[in-house]
Amino acid sequence: MFRGFYTAATGMIAQQRRTEMLSNNIANANTPGYKADQSTIRSFPNMLMSSIQKTGAASLQNGFNPSNMQQIGDLGTGVYMQETLPNFLQGSIVETESNTDVALLDGDLPVNPQTGKQGAVFFKVQTADNRQAYTRNGNFTIDGQGFLTTARGEYVLDENNNRIALQNNEFTLKSTGEITVDGQQVGRLGVAYSNQPDALEKQENGLYFTANNQDLPNAYNANGVTFTMQQGFTESSNVDSAQTMTSMMEAYRVFEANQKVLQAYDRSMDKAVNEIGKV
Repeated sequence: MFRGFYTAATGMIAQQRRTEMLSNNIANANTPGYKADQSTIRSFPNMLMSSIQKTGAASLQNGFNPSNMQQIGDLGTGVYMQETLPNFLQGSIVETESNTDVALLDGDLPVNPQTGKQGAVFFKVQTADNRQAYTRNGNFTIDGQGFLTTARGEYVLDENNNRIALQNNEFTLKSTGEITVDGQQVGRLGVAYSNQPDALEKQENGLYFTANNQDLPNAYNANGVTFTMQQGFTESSNVDSAQTMTSMMEAYRVFEANQKVLQAYDRSMDKAVNEIGKV
């Protein structure tokens, strides 16, 4: 009885965490460059149930005899949400008419033969603690010191990992990443390439970090990788709001079903303790 109680509880916990993930996707539906999280729910290893045959009780006195065991079947032990992984599918491109906004458009991205998934390209930025991070959010601005930064103040880096100094927004960005001011090139927007983006650590504000803090390779030099940039545009999030709301309703219904099973077990235990126990 207690096994079923805990199995239903694990189902409720898994759906609660899935709902939290989906709610975060909905909250970021209008965040430029946001990549929707996807979850994988797996079951715990099943328990193999066996029974001892009638002749087994006497034989156990002389030692365990596997031949006296009769297999009954598997017993599920619950589920859990194993992990959440971003979906790196390209979002739609939206015009903003802001000179500091940049959209990163995927071109040919090689498929990793080990994972069977495409790689991904990112803008390179520098955080307040001088760590190199990566983002798809091209909603940039210029700070008070004349540096190109993200909306939250991370410095945007060039291809040599240097900060990009621009006194104002009167600059031109080519589709190949070169930044020109008054017809002279002053730098090239830094873009990194990851052949295994699922291994990146996703943190708040749409930033990604490598697990070992090693810099990702320069995307301009990556073999077989092509991409372009478009000034005055941003990449919108790839959250499908309608599908996400449907998934949230599904998660709620599954949570509710597990809740009813748990309540049924609770009533059964209450009756066993307060009624049958009195006999």
